[in-house]
Amino acid sequence: MPKKAKELSAVEVQRLTAQGFHFVGGVAGLALQVLPTGGRSWVLRTKVGSKRRDMGLGGYPDVPLAEARASARAARAKIKEGIDPIEQGRALRSLLKASQAAALTFEQCATEYIKAKKAEWKNDKHALQWVSTLTTYAYPHIGALLVRDVALPNVLAVLKPMWETKTETASRLRGRIESVLDWATAHGYREGLNPARWRGHLDKILPKPSKVATVEHREALDVSEVGAFMVKLRDMDGVGAKALAFAILTAARSGEVRGATWDEFDLSAKVWVIPAARMKAGKEHRVPLSDDAIRIIDAQQPVAGSPFVFTAPRGGQLSDMTLSAVTRRMKARCVPHGFRSTFRDWVSERTSYPGDMAEMALAHAISDKVEAAYRRGDMIDKRRQMMSDWAKFCAMVETKGDVIPMTRKNTAA
Repeated sequence: MPKKAKELSAVEVQRLTAQGFHFVGGVAGLALQVLPTGGRSWVLRTKVGSKRRDMGLGGYPDVPLAEARASARAARAKIKEGIDPIEQGRALRSLLKASQAAALTFEQCATEYIKAKKAEWKNDKHALQWVSTLTTYAYPHIGALLVRDVALPNVLAVLKPMWETKTETASRLRGRIESVLDWATAHGYREGLNPARWRGHLDKILPKPSKVATVEHREALDVSEVGAFMVKLRDMDGVGAKALAFAILTAARSGEVRGATWDEFDLSAKVWVIPAARMKAGKEHRVPLSDDAIRIIDAQQPVAGSPFVFTAPRGGQLSDMTLSAVTRRMKARCVPHGFRSTFRDWVSERTSYPGDMAEMALAHAISDKVEAAYRRGDMIDKRRQMMSDWAKFCAMVETKGDVIPMTRKNTAA
């Protein structure tokens, strides 16, 4: 039978300075290990199953004698129950590390989501809009919360104050919160249903956006006023005025025109090819160019170091406010985007061109999935004549009262 170690007092333990193991008694196998460096620590030397194990119980004197004996007794009790306290400790530490790694805040998850999705977004402006709306409205309420703890009351605290006053922004924000929470769930940072989902959840709590939102239509010029507007526009100096005139003649969006680069144009074929990455619908769009539109492109001088046709005075792309500034200087009752509506009205009211051809010219997505599946071409040859007629119409100034009746007088009498 092995000799039982003498039970040392706290004072006697304090005097132990010789290198090696010093068994202190009180609990079988409990020893104070003195290292070559002079450091001292507690070790419980015991047998777990068929293996001899040395279990660390902390450093001395941070862990005093009484505490070391209590820890040693607890460890031996677990061993009797068939539990390996060393492996249990490792498992608990691993679980703690995993829990800490998964303890991301909503703001941290949103940042990672934006970073992950940024490559598939069309431009940096979209990412900035995400950051701006989340920073302004979401982060003050849920930014610092662990993403796993974000629940319905937290989401409502963000959305309710703005749902009826800033409905469009609130609706977009809800979708962004939902996307971030879905991303967090997919990565294992949270569990359960998404509290920001709309269908079957928030639609039962919040009113439909269409019922409470004040729709602000973008002002469009009346068809009869286009010619007079274009006369004034041609007299204006500056690249912004030229870009606006080109946008009107092509019925293109402001961003498509401002981002137009020289390599997108084939002037011999009279076509402008906008790549899918720059289109709202994510699909390449071919624009047949009228003679007037080509003249505007021909008049633009390439700027060294800039790929853009319409280059800002200080270089680079025109800002999104440049074209709007032109209409304000002209004191026009319209915005640049409104000319797309004016073009659509012209097709409907003044021509016999089919509506789907106008929609194709505007690069609108086809809502009917069946029609979209069967539509292969882009009617560019037919659209070429339509855009030529639109340019001619834009060059005419209409005056009120000049509508001529189409009836003939009977001169036979």
